Amino acid sequence: MTDFTALLQPDRGQPARDIHVVHPDRFAEWLARQPARIRTAVAANKVTGRAGNRAILPGEAAEDWAMLLVCDEALESPWRIASLGEGLPEGTYRLADGGATGAAGLGWLLAQHRFTRYRKLEPATARVLLTPDVATIDETVRLAAATARVRDLVDTGASDLGPAELEAEADALAATHGATVTVTRGDALAIGYPMIHAVGQAAAKDRAPRLIELEWGDPAHPRVAVVGKGVCFDSGGLDIKPSAGMRLMKKDMGGAAHALALAGLVMQARLKVRLHLLIPAVENAIAGNAFRPGDVLATRKGLTVENTNTDAEGRLILGDALTKAVEGAPDLLIDFATLTGAARVALGPELPATFVQDEALAAELLAAGEAVRDPLWRLPLWNGYDDMLKSDIADIVNAPDGGFAGAITAALFLRRFVPAELPWAHLDTFAWRPAARPGRPKGGEAYGLRAAWAMLKGRFG
Repeated sequence: MTDFTALLQPDRGQPARDIHVVHPDRFAEWLARQPARIRTAVAANKVTGRAGNRAILPGEAAEDWAMLLVCDEALESPWRIASLGEGLPEGTYRLADGGATGAAGLGWLLAQHRFTRYRKLEPATARVLLTPDVATIDETVRLAAATARVRDLVDTGASDLGPAELEAEADALAATHGATVTVTRGDALAIGYPMIHAVGQAAAKDRAPRLIELEWGDPAHPRVAVVGKGVCFDSGGLDIKPSAGMRLMKKDMGGAAHALALAGLVMQARLKVRLHLLIPAVENAIAGNAFRPGDVLATRKGLTVENTNTDAEGRLILGDALTKAVEGAPDLLIDFATLTGAARVALGPELPATFVQDEALAAELLAAGEAVRDPLWRLPLWNGYDDMLKSDIADIVNAPDGGFAGAITAALFLRRFVPAELPWAHLDTFAWRPAARPGRPKGGEAYGLRAAWAMLKGRFG
């Protein structure tokens, strides 16, 4: 993983090149204040003051130069100077005129993150940003590392990341922070967590299903449960996906990646909570013992589920994991899952469909997402659609016929495993960026992570 520590440093007046970030509305005013050599360079580079314009600005000496970026991003945007973080020559930089770095430090760092597991790249070019915001450096570095953790895990091929590797990630976190890990597998999983077992039972022995739990913190503190869907590859099961639909299914453990990253942030900051991390880790494979459409599955809660679609497996494993989380009587429960295509059709890749059972929690979570520019979009737990989950032979079905309101009915299925009085948020996230943007390469991506972390800090910090 990229070491971000050296890339964001306190500004103590050390030599550095200036970065002028100018809003289009202020460009003419800024240009009028510049000496002739700057105005000449701006004209030569055909900089008109439109967002995205940039130019190298000459200094008084031949070896001196600075950078101009015309940018209409808000001061609170992490991506304000991300394009420079990935494009400038190696060196040390600062925002001109003593400008505060603010959230832009995060984009600067993430622009320099690279996933190198499968290819050799040229040695990384270190671009150091100096900031007067010394108190925010550690937090910014931690957020960058957490985001990079999600990206790296999601980008890793399924042949190299199965249930055992997710377990190893939890073990590494526990070793770093003094947490404890418990793993349930085999007969104990089949008896105690029958839906997790059913989904994962067709996988090879070295990719056997399991429930991974990590606990950390003072038991006297408020209990926070974080659940992440860990389907390390989703073939669709016997309701097999077409090849195009299977292409990105290494990312179906994106919820687990988010949960691991959030747990790391909680423990690094030593938040005053009792953390309970749960990851149901499976591969939805195809074999003679694969679970079938029409099977009626037992659950840890005692409900019966008619399995109407083996490709709606994520909600099944989450149901058992949520039940276990609830048994610990948490004060707050949040889950992340790459759960439905319906959420992507409705909201696209960048907006996690967010379902919240508690109004105070909903307000905090949405406000936190807006504040840190990690937006969420709330969809309703619409009671009128609850009848869609009815089964003729079992307590509920996992996937209603027709496909209407797919993200909502999936959330309503999960709600069956969560008490009505428990503050609970469910984030149906894509965990993938289809096209690159500054600081955000194509591939695995963290959506909703910073929002959830900001909310937790606000509640328990």
